[in-house]
Amino acid sequence: MLSTLSRDRYSSNMAIVSSSAGRADSQPPAAKSRVVDASPLPEEASPAREDGLRPRRLEDYIGQRELKQVLGIAVKAAIGRGDALDHVLLYGPPGLGKTTMAMVLAEELGVKCRVTSAPALERPRDIVGLLVNLQPREVLFIDEIHRLTRVAEELLYPAMEDRRLDLTVGKGSTARTRALELPPFTLVGATTRAGALSSPLRDRFGLIQRLEFYGLEDLQAIVERAAGLLRLQLTAQACQEIARRCRGTPRIANRLLRRVRDVASVCGGESLIDAALVDEALTLHRVDARGLDASDRRLLDLLLESHGGGPVGLETLAAALGEDPATLEAVVEPFLLQLGFLQRTPRGRVVTGAGRRHLGWPALP
Repeated sequence: MLSTLSRDRYSSNMAIVSSSAGRADSQPPAAKSRVVDASPLPEEASPAREDGLRPRRLEDYIGQRELKQVLGIAVKAAIGRGDALDHVLLYGPPGLGKTTMAMVLAEELGVKCRVTSAPALERPRDIVGLLVNLQPREVLFIDEIHRLTRVAEELLYPAMEDRRLDLTVGKGSTARTRALELPPFTLVGATTRAGALSSPLRDRFGLIQRLEFYGLEDLQAIVERAAGLLRLQLTAQACQEIARRCRGTPRIANRLLRRVRDVASVCGGESLIDAALVDEALTLHRVDARGLDASDRRLLDLLLESHGGGPVGLETLAAALGEDPATLEAVVEPFLLQLGFLQRTPRGRVVTGAGRRHLGWPALP
């Protein structure tokens, strides 16, 4: 039998529940649907993103004409057969569009592109999980594929060649091998070091293509397209100025364009961006007329001021600059070698006559 206090508390709680139920029943239908509908209201919709600069179709992909022609034929042939595209290996310097091309291939094939990188596939179950979840004719893109572990490579061999996944079940004397059949799929691998791939893996790719540095005309078209997507108005001379300073790389062109946009929005005050404003913005970021940045000029200045232009060994340069030798060799030197401003000789690095002229130093007698 409840005490008087307990009965009062029970009655009060029931009244609250009844009141809450009555309020819920009295809510309009729109409010009820709002509780179960997760779609945002018009006023909650986020603004359009500005970072979607990647082309989606081959016809929108600027440059790399031979690559587009080869892959375009392969895509049409695969669609005509109703089969998956053959496995593709794309290699070349960073920033030239390897990841973009993988997504374009998936779009042309009308399938999904699953994107991952080799360092993320450390354990066998990582690569197994990706392979068993693939749908027919889907594209699996693995970036920096030369960094795959040996175990992951061994799992990929039968998957690429025979569409089969070999798994070992159990341990010791009770261990047995089980083969899982995989749907037809396309593996697109990207690497900056094609020579670092093992021969068995490299030979299983049906299409092996290199991406080259872009010419000035293609880069200018890329800058114009990106400016339109970012709702910027640039003169033809401004687009050309950015294209001249981006090292032949679309990724750097898009990055420089964003830096110009920042300066124009803060300091420009005008809707039209001209070449003078581009020069002011990129000079502020220490990118000169040939695309050299502060790290490039530090290396050349050290060679000229302290060593008369060279020759100087890599280890000596790295110690003087406070940089890792591998960073100098893989990041700083390639562009200087491409421009002809630097030479690698058996005795060390030497500044060329073109490098001297660019930095305003007199030529050697």
